[in-house]
Amino acid sequence: MIISRTPFRISLFGGGTDYPEWYRKHGGAVLATTIDKYCYINCRYLPPFFEHRYCIVYAKVEHCQTIDEIVHPAVREALRFLDIQRGVEIHHDADIPARSGIGSSSTFTVGLLNALYALKGQMVSKHRLATESVHLEQDVLKETVGSQDQVLAAYGGLNHILFHQNGEISVAPITVGADRMRDLASHLMLFYTGIKRTASSIAESFVNGLDDRRRQLRVIKDLVDESISILSSDRDILEFGELLHESWLAKRSLSTSVSNSEVDEMYEEARVAGAVGGKLLGAGGGGFLLLFVPPSKQRDVRERLNTLIRVPFKFEFSGSQIIFCDREEDYAAEESTRAAQSIRAFRELT
Repeated sequence: MIISRTPFRISLFGGGTDYPEWYRKHGGAVLATTIDKYCYINCRYLPPFFEHRYCIVYAKVEHCQTIDEIVHPAVREALRFLDIQRGVEIHHDADIPARSGIGSSSTFTVGLLNALYALKGQMVSKHRLATESVHLEQDVLKETVGSQDQVLAAYGGLNHILFHQNGEISVAPITVGADRMRDLASHLMLFYTGIKRTASSIAESFVNGLDDRRRQLRVIKDLVDESISILSSDRDILEFGELLHESWLAKRSLSTSVSNSEVDEMYEEARVAGAVGGKLLGAGGGGFLLLFVPPSKQRDVRERLNTLIRVPFKFEFSGSQIIFCDREEDYAAEESTRAAQSIRAFRELT
């Protein structure tokens, strides 16, 4: 039995420049962090006593005989990619709902690969987890997704991620003092809008025409360096919030699908109550709303957005981890398989 735990992420600056359609021509950069909200993947080799060979439990339950029958695309292709020959059972649980802008699909893929590698008795590097997850989502599944979510889920922490034109991705942790980190965290509020959407469908509304949005994307990329400069100095932390507002305005201009009247109203209500800046997480359209609010104004913002669910969080620095590993159960399943094979062989001889 293997259990992996993989964090969700909050993207602060640079979102949109992490799509390969953009950064392979112009380069990209992101400032983002993971938080203490997780995706859990529980998997084991399935003993041979069941009618099915594969059991996958998520929002649906699948019982299948072959990999080709598996409907869940990431599970199906991950099993193929790692050449899993034996039957497996996979359960998914999460602290955050899917389709909410928190990087859930990529977090799932990273956690699944980590768990399946551990099931095979292999521990792989964070770099490998990230790059193979990017490959599965972008090249195999042909999803219109960026490359930051997989990197953050694998590595964890507050990071400056650079996307190079040759396709390479480099990760530099932001090294600021504990007081500065607490100051940043104390100004951030996270609300769930309740609006679900599919990130790839939102992204498709602007990714195919990224070259026509060069001005906005260059502004979005430049704000990454400026935000890091604020964090790494003794400048007023409120400047970080003002920069978030500027970044959100630039991102909204990428496509009419990035925001909507309902989200705009929420954001303006928060600004009236004292929020300095903020943004929808992920591609946009709904999901989670991140706000930068001075602590003295946070009660007013909570009261103004009292129909939304507030989600307290802390920064996370570990990335995807194997938090439980019991190989004895796997050995027992393997022995059961061998016994079943021996019984079948004996029956065929007699």
